[in-house]
Amino acid sequence: MQAQNLRDVVVGLGEVEFKELFGFNDGSVGVFWAASGMSPWERHPSDEELLYVIEGRVTIEVLTDAGGVEVPVAEGSAFVVPRNHWHRHKHDGLVREMYVTPGASVLSCVEDPAGKRRAEGHARMNGGCAAPKGGGR
Repeated sequence: MQAQNLRDVVVGLGEVEFKELFGFNDGSVGVFWAASGMSPWERHPSDEELLYVIEGRVTIEVLTDAGGVEVPVAEGSAFVVPRNHWHRHKHDGLVREMYVTPGASVLSCVEDPAGKRRAEGHARMNGGCAAPKGGGR
């Protein structure tokens, strides 16, 4: 058992390098940072995901039955992604973030992952279209 200083850990990482800090249920707790761009879509079929912005800001886009919802998350703020909802990060400047993902993750490289005929673009983490956020994601 050991405490981690999130600011210290994330400062030593390369851009979009994910560092798993702890296992958490069937998933992980970790940190990463980015300065620009957009992540691939992801969802967590069995669990919510907690995101905490250590430094900077990010916009989280979540696909709902009514369409996409963009949620700005500022430094010092947390956001819970609803279970089984496709979401992605939109980076417009520096963000250093902690994530808590208690279970499995699915990634998608397609623009509309919620579309019914888009399953061919989906992949489980560790075999998907982009670098995973930690071991269990």
